Amino acid sequence: MEDAEWLAERFEQARPRLQRIALRMLGSTAESDDALQESWLRISRADIAVVANLEGWLTSVVARVCLDAMKRRTSRREQLTPDDPRRDIAAIAPGERPEEEAVLADSIGVALLILLDALPPAERVAFVLHDMFDVPFNDVATIVGRTPEAARQLASRARRRVRGASADRDAVTQRHDELVRAFLQASRSGNFSALLALLAPEATLRADAAVVAMGGATYWQNDRLQAGIEGADAVARTFYGRARAAQPALIDGKPGAVWMHDRQVLVAFRFAVVDDRIAAVDIIADRTVLAQSVIELRGAR
Repeated sequence: MEDAEWLAERFEQARPRLQRIALRMLGSTAESDDALQESWLRISRADIAVVANLEGWLTSVVARVCLDAMKRRTSRREQLTPDDPRRDIAAIAPGERPEEEAVLADSIGVALLILLDALPPAERVAFVLHDMFDVPFNDVATIVGRTPEAARQLASRARRRVRGASADRDAVTQRHDELVRAFLQASRSGNFSALLALLAPEATLRADAAVVAMGGATYWQNDRLQAGIEGADAVARTFYGRARAAQPALIDGKPGAVWMHDRQVLVAFRFAVVDDRIAAVDIIADRTVLAQSVIELRGAR
């Protein structure tokens, strides 16, 4: 009985950290609470006499439960038809306690939440545990069932997806790059709530005459592209489910995106960011403007 009480006390002491780990892995307070409850059931039935590092073991149990939950989530998505609205789970959609979801989004950033949600389960576990909570790769490897070197590669791959191909940018550029990447991910997956969260309320979208001439109004299903679309709701609806082939890029040193064909940039997306929200998107296809722009691709989606 004393051992059970001691273990329960130690679990409660570790709960804040374990809760943060589960939140960053699952992106939902409701799911993280369920994960901690399931973890406690496993922990309370285990033989702790053979546990050398209790804190590390508690982290491992919670991480494995979260990994299983993410795999089930991925499996459910794969079983749904492509047009089923439940296929893409909104990374920042309100759960049972929307105020806590908002706190989570504020604590690590809406963009990062969305980008984390797009990672495969093993990559997300490796990135969260190592990059956010300093868990050694040897321990990460045991949790994901890989070698330490493979776990290192998982985290590195996730880091490239989340942070981009280069780490030598200033903090503002890095943050804006994450916003653009998250916006493209939300657009491709049809995550409307995520698009809204990333846009400033007064956001605008404009395209130049060259975009319209190449059929932009038909693709974007909006005949006001050149005149300008105003308001976060209207811009989000225009991007919803589109920009699937856009690639992250630096355009004149600022995070943006491009659409390429036969290795040639045909369309550039310029983003203006104000107070960590996207305030304007300009879609440009004018060949003279593109030729005068310095464009650097930023790696795979």
